[in-house]
Parts: sequence; C-alpha cells; structure tokens
Amino acid sequence: MRKPRGAVAPHASRAAAPVVVIGAGPYGLSTAAHLKARGLSVRVFGSPMASWAENMPAGMLLKSPPSASVLSAPERGFTLDGYCRQAGESRLSGHDQVPVELFVRYGRWFAEQLVPEVEDARVLGVARQADGFRVKLASGEEVRAPSVVVASGMDGFAHVPRPLAPLVADGLASHSSRHADLNAFAGRDVVVVGAGQSAQESAALLHEAGAKVQLLVRAEKLVFGAGPTPGPHWQPDTALGRSWGLYGVVHHAAAFRLLPEPARLHLVCRVLGPFGSWWLKPRLDGVVPTHLGQRIAEARREGDGVVVTTRDAQGRGHTVETGHVLAATGYRVRLDAVDFLAPDLRARLARTGGFPRLDAGLRSSVPGLYFTGIQAAGTFGPVLRFTCGTEFAAPRLAASLAARARH
Repeated sequence: MRKPRGAVAPHASRAAAPVVVIGAGPYGLSTAAHLKARGLSVRVFGSPMASWAENMPAGMLLKSPPSASVLSAPERGFTLDGYCRQAGESRLSGHDQVPVELFVRYGRWFAEQLVPEVEDARVLGVARQADGFRVKLASGEEVRAPSVVVASGMDGFAHVPRPLAPLVADGLASHSSRHADLNAFAGRDVVVVGAGQSAQESAALLHEAGAKVQLLVRAEKLVFGAGPTPGPHWQPDTALGRSWGLYGVVHHAAAFRLLPEPARLHLVCRVLGPFGSWWLKPRLDGVVPTHLGQRIAEARREGDGVVVTTRDAQGRGHTVETGHVLAATGYRVRLDAVDFLAPDLRARLARTGGFPRLDAGLRSSVPGLYFTGIQAAGTFGPVLRFTCGTEFAAPRLAASLAARARH
C-alpha cells in the first residue's frame, strides 16, 4: 500500500532528533523531500518559495526552459509539467518561457505534496554543541539537531557596487532583488546597472511599466543567448544550454570538485556569465537607451535625484542624471553574511573563496553541517546556481546524511 505523500517512511524513528533544513526554496524543499524518502526525521524552516515570490519582479520570465525549471523529487510526477496537468494550467514545452508566478505556484504545490510540514519560522541562530547543533527560532523555541542543512539561497548575498552603497540608505539606489513590483517606478527616471539577465529584464519591465529607463553596462556590448533553431545539432543540449562545455558542467558536477580551487572559482563566475535570453533582445534593442563600456566612478545625491559619473576604457568621463539607480549586479557568496551561523561556527569553516569547502556529500569541514544551492557552487560548479542543480544536489546530500545517521 502506497504511503501518503509527505509522510515519513515507515522505518523512520519519529523520536529521533530531526535533521534541520534552513530554507524552503527549491533546494531546501528538494533536500527535505529526499531526506524524508530515506526515512529521516526532518524539520524545515522557511516560507515556501518566499524569495521567488518576494524578490523577483512580477512579469519576470525564468531564464531556464520548462524542462530545467524543476525541483528534484524522490519519485515521479512532481515536475513543472506534472503540476500543470494536475492544476489544469496551460502546459509548457520546448523553449516556452516560464513565468515566475507559475514557478512559485509549482514550488508551493511541491511543498504541499511532499513537504507539507514546512514551518514558516525564522532561524535566528545556529550554534555547535557536543552532540550536534542548537537551532534558535524567532519564536523562542530551541531545536537540538544532529545535522543542519543550509539551503538559504541568495539571502544576504546581493551585491551593490561600492559607489552606490551610500545612496541605498537614502532610497535613491537599491538592489534589483528588493523589488517584487516594478510598476512603482512608472513615470520615474531610472538607471539600471548591469549586463546580465536580471539587468536586461528589469530594464525591459521598467520600460513596459512606463518608467524612463537607461541601461548602464560595463561591457562593450550586450550579449544575448542563441534562440531555438531546428536540428540537427552537433553539440548536446542541456538544462543550461547547448554546448559540450555546459554538458560537462551539468552532467559531471561531481568531478568539478576535483579541479584546482582557482579554476573552480574562475568557472563559477565565468560560465554562463552576464547575458540575456534571446527573447529579451527585441524588448531592448532600439527601445531602451544603453550606455556601453561604462564603469561607475562616483554617484552622488543632487536634490531629489542622483548624478552618476562613469568612465570608459579611455578614461573619459560621462554623467547620467536619474531619480533612482537599480543595481541588477548579481550576488556574491560570502559566508560571513550567513549571520544565523554563530561566529565561532563560521570561523571553523574551511573555505573556497567566499564559499564553504565541501566534501563529495556536500558536508562542510564542520561535521554535521551541510550546504546546498548557490553556496555549494564553489565545490560543484555553476549548475548549483540554477534550479536544475537540485537533481544533482538533493539525492547526493540525502544519501550522505542517511549514511551518517546509520553510524
């Protein structure tokens, strides 16, 4: 007889101290689902898909195709397409674009089906103790756990260029992750800084919302991905695109950790670097004024607005006046920004650049402390920056924790 979805496997010990998973985005939910399937007691803290619902602009389309916009489940039927079939939503295929709102609904459905016990609770602190960890919640409850999985996503890693930082407190500059609705900028002058998907799509959405937008780009040209073309193709298709290099990144993430550390850090930053999806080009070309080859030298408040001074490759200065600067400048993983981990715990973590150094099972140098998602990218590569990386990370991490529980 099939066990109810979301139930603990029959051989699980309900009295056993739970594994704590911090985060309820794609990586947290996928990890919890696989841990439960292996019979481990789990407590998951976070609001399902909250960062996707609250930190992504309405109208955003995912960069990945439908087949790559999936969470990892321990059984069949829990893909994006599976959700659309069950919920009666329009099914997507091929290179159809995935609206962020649809992806959020899918992720929450995944949680309801496989991890219904997610607790909408904020973790304030994680401290090491003799038999594992003490996890303190905002409610005042303290949870003792033999193992903790950090799946907190991008929280704390938003990067704002230094010249813009003083303007953030004045409300004259902000990171793109701070805005779930860009309609608030209708009729206003906005400069978007960046060259990647977030910058390009933010500029397009702002323009379509009625803002007066300019795009400020450090590169000498905007790069767009190649659109779908009929076959045959000599390069393999992957969840991240069509190339032999991406095939290695997607299908051999386990071998990525064997590369020298400098090579790993270089590839994590460079593979699938700043570029926009092919369907953004007609929404920007000849539509949004774009300043190429410009680096921000200074940004200062002037009245109710901002004056941004830039320099080109020849050192020539330019100025741009605006009412607000939107920094769509990505994320930088820094363990010191994971402030719920106690300082002495963070100090004990071996690192690869700003990332934790992990073993083959995603365990850090602190026994019992695991990391997944973007924080594992320094070990396993760029695929861990994307949702499709759950297919690699979740079952591997669950197997590692299950083996630890047996000893």
